[in-house]
Amino acid sequence: MSRTEVPSRTQRTTPGTGSRRRAKLGANAALVLVGVCFVVPLLWLALAAVDPQASYQAKVPETPSLDNFRAVLTPELLFRPLANSFLLSAGTAIVNLLAAVLAAYPLSRYQSRFNKPFLYTVLFGTSLPVTAIMVPVYGLFVQLQLLDSMAATIFFMATTTLPMAIWMTKNFMDSVPLELEEAAWIDGASNLVALRTIVLPLMGQGLGVVLIFVFIQAWGNFFVPFILLLSTGKQPASVSIFSFFGQHGAIAYGQLAAFSILYSVPVLVLYALVSRGMGNSFALSGAMKG
Repeated sequence: MSRTEVPSRTQRTTPGTGSRRRAKLGANAALVLVGVCFVVPLLWLALAAVDPQASYQAKVPETPSLDNFRAVLTPELLFRPLANSFLLSAGTAIVNLLAAVLAAYPLSRYQSRFNKPFLYTVLFGTSLPVTAIMVPVYGLFVQLQLLDSMAATIFFMATTTLPMAIWMTKNFMDSVPLELEEAAWIDGASNLVALRTIVLPLMGQGLGVVLIFVFIQAWGNFFVPFILLLSTGKQPASVSIFSFFGQHGAIAYGQLAAFSILYSVPVLVLYALVSRGMGNSFALSGAMKG
């Protein structure tokens, strides 16, 4: 009498295992390809910044040097443009955040038949490209004599990212229970006091996200400052970076790479600081579930 061998658990195959394995390999290959597309430019940036003979090709420098960083570490090339960029981006972020909070509060706390039409109108505003409205905006700035004005440029840049900021702020504000505000109203607090003492602290994480989003959008904005700011001393780093592109195709690749690295440092520092502060927001948001 022959004994029938039963395949062990490790030898059993489930239908579709091979197809799932091939799909997983395909997904991993696609992720690797996307990762390479991001890593190669960053690798060129790091190598070209320390290469005195840098070119458009990514290669290991024969004699690494910090001459490119020394060349761009001047008030005209780096410090003044970075200060202008910080002034424009910080001003845009503050104006935008204040306007977004004041616009999102009634949309989040009060139900009206005009809420959805208003939100859809705001959503439509996010689809309007800045290049499509720059001609009338430039004409308006000329008539009002606001060209080369940092304050006017800040307010206009705030309007370009305000629609998305309102949507984001409203979504974060919806997560704060209304009962907490009602308790503050019973204690005699006004709407603005409840907004400042109850709602904003509990949505600190969301405010940080909106702040970073608006700051980064303004930090990398080239077109608006290039059109509205005429003085060289007022132009941000996103505009002055083109000073490394000479005539007849001559480009200072090494200095361009060094400038790009230093240009990205303030945004990374801001992100690190806000991310660290978000930990307190997570802890504070526990009151919402208590």
